[in-house]
Amino acid sequence: MEKKTDIIPEADITPEARPNSRPSFDRRQFIIWLAVLVAGVVLGLFKVGAIDRVCNVIAAIYTRLFQLIAVPTIALAVVTTLASFGKDRSTGRIFFRALTYTLLTTTAAAVGLACYVLIKPGNLPRELLETMAGAIPDNLKHFSLADHFMSLIPDNILRPLLEGNVLAILLMAFAAGLGLAFMPDSRGKEVVTSGLNGLQELMFVLIRALIRILPLGILAFAEQLTAQTSQGMMMDSIGRYVLVVLCGNCLQFFVVLPLFLLARGLNPVRVLKGMGQAVLMALFTKSSAATLPVTMQNAEANLGVSSRISRFVLPLCTTINMNGCAAFILVTSLFVMQNGGADITLGTMLTWLVIAVVSAIGNAGVPMGCYFLTLSLMTGIGAPVAVMGVILPIYTIIDMVETAENVWSDSCVCAMTGHDLTPPRQ
Repeated sequence: MEKKTDIIPEADITPEARPNSRPSFDRRQFIIWLAVLVAGVVLGLFKVGAIDRVCNVIAAIYTRLFQLIAVPTIALAVVTTLASFGKDRSTGRIFFRALTYTLLTTTAAAVGLACYVLIKPGNLPRELLETMAGAIPDNLKHFSLADHFMSLIPDNILRPLLEGNVLAILLMAFAAGLGLAFMPDSRGKEVVTSGLNGLQELMFVLIRALIRILPLGILAFAEQLTAQTSQGMMMDSIGRYVLVVLCGNCLQFFVVLPLFLLARGLNPVRVLKGMGQAVLMALFTKSSAATLPVTMQNAEANLGVSSRISRFVLPLCTTINMNGCAAFILVTSLFVMQNGGADITLGTMLTWLVIAVVSAIGNAGVPMGCYFLTLSLMTGIGAPVAVMGVILPIYTIIDMVETAENVWSDSCVCAMTGHDLTPPRQ
């Protein structure tokens, strides 16, 4: 029937690549991860300087290694996927499904807005704002949002790769992948495509190796976070603001996104089990891009999503599906404007809801991510950016939760797209 054109051909899917199959769950690995997580928290509570320094080094090494692998993984995934079926109508269907689910899951900003209205964070003491006015780095104060978006347009083929500018890399990868897809069949095209596929397989071998030794990294990340938190990173004066941000993210994570999965006939618990490594990795690395290799590996190995879908959808979602970032921009913008004496009306809230969602799309590859974008927006309208200085010390905690939600949302979009476009087991 005609409807069968909406699914990926059976021949293009490996036997294990089925989103309806039960995700594999390694109970032994889960116990090990939980044990090292608890051990890291205990070590952090001891506040031993030597342990802190060692864990900081280990955490930095793991973050750098995953960032190293993430950049070529993003580029190779998009190029090889588009090159293999760029002329196929399934490309457009995958893109359309992924984009539709991405737009539908941007409800995170609306959830954050509802929490803001219900919890009603108050204004900060004027003395505190005066004290924190100089806490924002000068290089962030004078960098405009327009400069940020201009930096996403590459003018040098190496600069985006060296800077880890994910969106610019994605633009170049799309161009290269489509170029290969529409090239006439030739020996040269075959050599290039074969070489790129070989490099991609090499990346996945390295990813699997890093995942095997990840417990040491989790230990270091947990110790590092606990040590920072116990040094007073949380501030009572902005407790309600933090509560709004965290409640919005948690509601999106545990309620809204699972409802989307249920609506598509997927079990949220099974999907979360399958993507647990990626979500936990995102929590500690605070980078969707750095976590992308693990996210792709989990989606294919644990959820059974076709590699043709996961390696196209997930790099795309890493740059445009920013649930947590959109919520942070909206809530923080309202909080900053409120402290500046602005009248927060319903019209203001709805306007900034749209601005937050649109702005979050360009977040990938920018130092300090959502914090930077919000600061740029507030600088542009003359709001009291000293409030951002108060938020800066606790942004690490917020960023962890946001990134975990972003990766969980990416995982849900990928699982739903795979579910829609993969033929059921006969």
